Amino acid sequence: MNPINRKPKKFDLFNKNVWATVFITKFLILIFGLQSYQIVTDQVVDNFHAYLEMWNRWDAVNYLKIAQNGYTGHGEDRFLIVFFPLFPALTSLFQIVLRDYVISAFFVSGVASLALGLIFRELVRLDYSEKIAQFSVLFLFIFPTSYFLHIPYTESLFLALCVGCFLAARKKRWLLVGILGGLACLTRINGLILIFALVFEIWDEYRETKVFNKKWLFLLLIPSGFGIYLLINYFVAGNPVMFLVHQREHWFRYFRFPWEGIRETAKKIVYSKPGDAQMHGVQEFLFVLIGFSAIVYGWIRGLRKSYLAWMLGNWLLFVSTSFVLSVPRYTLVLFPLFILMSLAAVRNWWLNVLFTIWSILFLAIFSMQFVRGWWAF
Repeated sequence: MNPINRKPKKFDLFNKNVWATVFITKFLILIFGLQSYQIVTDQVVDNFHAYLEMWNRWDAVNYLKIAQNGYTGHGEDRFLIVFFPLFPALTSLFQIVLRDYVISAFFVSGVASLALGLIFRELVRLDYSEKIAQFSVLFLFIFPTSYFLHIPYTESLFLALCVGCFLAARKKRWLLVGILGGLACLTRINGLILIFALVFEIWDEYRETKVFNKKWLFLLLIPSGFGIYLLINYFVAGNPVMFLVHQREHWFRYFRFPWEGIRETAKKIVYSKPGDAQMHGVQEFLFVLIGFSAIVYGWIRGLRKSYLAWMLGNWLLFVSTSFVLSVPRYTLVLFPLFILMSLAAVRNWWLNVLFTIWSILFLAIFSMQFVRGWWAF
């Protein structure tokens, strides 16, 4: 892969193509959710809040509970300690103005999704053409599980922080790297993978300058966010790693070799009922393969080492568990995947058609399943 060398350009906060991509896809996904819900359930959604509640499912409910009540060490809600604090904290903060927790959660995701689109375009433009950058943003926002970028989940916030972290590292703004990385670690545990990935950016800078830059030490700020989360565990539950205890004892999730979880997923394709075989088997297994293929293809094409490290670290985290779950959603954080899709699509018209139609068809299926209250990652 031969990136295009360009002079740094000013950050375009009001890029009309990105704004249009984010808001058009957001509008269509949310409207499609409403229409599909009414069609498949034969029920009328007669008010705005009921409409928002269609998207308030599974993890979203738990984040809103934390936003409203905080963490507790007692009762059923003690298990909510496994959910990281930044998203519910921001939801609680903005609810002071918006006066509604659900609306506030949508607001946080909405602002983060727009920031993500703008930052991602800027990052891609450092190496590639404007066309590649625009296609990358588009493929991200029409990805089959991209509805998670617009609803009360952490995906848009976490991705905006992580992509922003990479952009700051590429521009050698290491204090900003530490701050954004620390916030990412307050959002999801895989924010810690930023440390591993961004070491390759430091190495590239050192090979270029042959000088040790003291500002690289700001990278040590990244785990501070995780440290704060461990303190929350300690003060709430008396154990800094209580989240791991609950993951194992309540959700039965714990670390295993990657092939063990993948093997269990493959079995579901054969031994489960047709619906479960597709959603818990075929789709989970397919997206495991998509992530792995992106890593291999990125390595062949000479993708930046930091990007490869980010994808590899996240992929291993997804599959190194007692059972593989929600990989189609987690695949969203593999942002270099969308760069690779763009590079392939621009060169091959048929791949452009394939990626686009596949994304839109399965985005429709998954989002329809989600709003009707059936499991969709």
